[in-house]
Amino acid sequence: MTSKPTDDYDYLFKIVVVGDSGVGKSNILSRYIKNEFDLESKTTLGVEFAAKTIEVEGKSIKTQIWDTAGQERFRAIATTYYKGAVGALLCYDITRESTFENLEKWLKEIRDYTEPHTCLLLIGNKCDLSHLRAIKQDEAASFAEKHNMAYLETSALDSTNIELAFESLTKEIYNLLNADAEKRKMSNIKIGNADTIKLDDKESEKQTKDATTCRC
Repeated sequence: MTSKPTDDYDYLFKIVVVGDSGVGKSNILSRYIKNEFDLESKTTLGVEFAAKTIEVEGKSIKTQIWDTAGQERFRAIATTYYKGAVGALLCYDITRESTFENLEKWLKEIRDYTEPHTCLLLIGNKCDLSHLRAIKQDEAASFAEKHNMAYLETSALDSTNIELAFESLTKEIYNLLNADAEKRKMSNIKIGNADTIKLDDKESEKQTKDATTCRC
């Protein structure tokens, strides 16, 4: 999979990055989009937005990635931005047990506000701090298996598995779309739910404006 200009694409997927405040969501996004890491990164207020286009099996796929605030006081705002999401990175900090314990809460929120087919990927961030590990890998793997999702450990600091995480999730969404299309084709049913996978330009522009409004 390779990066391409963001103004030329075949599909547009919306992905949300969720988890407790301080698990490194903003730096995960920054590392993927700009290959940057900020040691003094401030807590996200509301929702932030970024986009990147990659190529999957000859198709250009633009991902709109939404970094949602982890603080409880912003939940009423953030839940609006789950609308239209077809993928989610569920993040915790491997050095903080509480962030892992709260995954059930975040998973419930994702399932409450997204469609049943939304693809999920569990991310254990800050693996560069493995000497401070509070959550064992097999514990996280068991959680992921229980909830039918893949699992990766990442480090936004040294870039470990950051591209792999986003690109694996993007490919999973693409494969799900193709599988759904094939089923409908075999059943002679016209694909009518494409807007849940590929947002039209007006919807994309509207969500971008909304994100700008809520970025404090």
